Amino acid sequence: MATMTTSTSTTTPTSTTPSAPGAVRHHPVEVAPDTFVIQATHGEGVAPMAVHLNAMVIRGSEPVVVDTGAPVNRDQSLEDLFSIVEPDDVRWVFISHDDADHYGNLHEVMAACPNATLVANWFFCERMATDRLDIPPFRWTWVGDGETLDVGDRTLVAVRPPLYDSPTTRGLFDPTTGVYWASDAYATPVERGTAMVSDLDPDFWTEGFTAFQTWNSPWVSMLASDAFGRACGRIEDLGVTTIAAGHGPTIGPESVERAFELMRSMPDVDAPPQPGQPVLDEIIASITAR
Repeated sequence: MATMTTSTSTTTPTSTTPSAPGAVRHHPVEVAPDTFVIQATHGEGVAPMAVHLNAMVIRGSEPVVVDTGAPVNRDQSLEDLFSIVEPDDVRWVFISHDDADHYGNLHEVMAACPNATLVANWFFCERMATDRLDIPPFRWTWVGDGETLDVGDRTLVAVRPPLYDSPTTRGLFDPTTGVYWASDAYATPVERGTAMVSDLDPDFWTEGFTAFQTWNSPWVSMLASDAFGRACGRIEDLGVTTIAAGHGPTIGPESVERAFELMRSMPDVDAPPQPGQPVLDEIIASITAR
């Protein structure tokens, strides 16, 4: 298997040409033993706020790719992925749900990794059938919410996060490390890509967390707090020590309890207004000024 040296500077752009406007180079970060978040951002340096477009790799005895990133960051995502694990070693490719920023490089990863099996569920494959799923069924396995996946040296658990924007969503929990991949949940926009939530100002994190959850899952305002609390409890009872998210910095052990508190409050908070035309004007001005 490939090895790598994890950079401790995750926000320093390199001299490489960005693959898209707002693409800034961020290095993978090891968030637990043999568990790496592949970092990318969208909108950084162009929009007033940016969003992470992360994926994850578990480099165990049967390496697992967890989501595959967005097409806009394809070249860098694949380079980072295969600096962590050799393509022939990858055994599993877990896709949390059917949004292109999570499955966007799936075909390229599966083509590069001949020994890999796609870990999806029935609903994902049904919904993708109307788009493009050029991976033969004998390379699939279906793992639904609450079911497990044996990957040799550990057994992973698929657990749907409390909030999501697709009915196909499952998160992924690794009891060996305590890392929970939360898909779209527990995320926040950022001013610039940041490896850990602890790097953010606490008030900024609270505001961003609230905005992301309520915008991405607006139906949370219709939920009874006690019922939603039971959904939150499914994650809290797992023994999570670290939350890695597709669209935000990783939440380390020092911040997990605060993340749980924030999530439980979502049915009772007011969603902030979404950006309007003035923000679009600012984005256009930033682009045309270059």
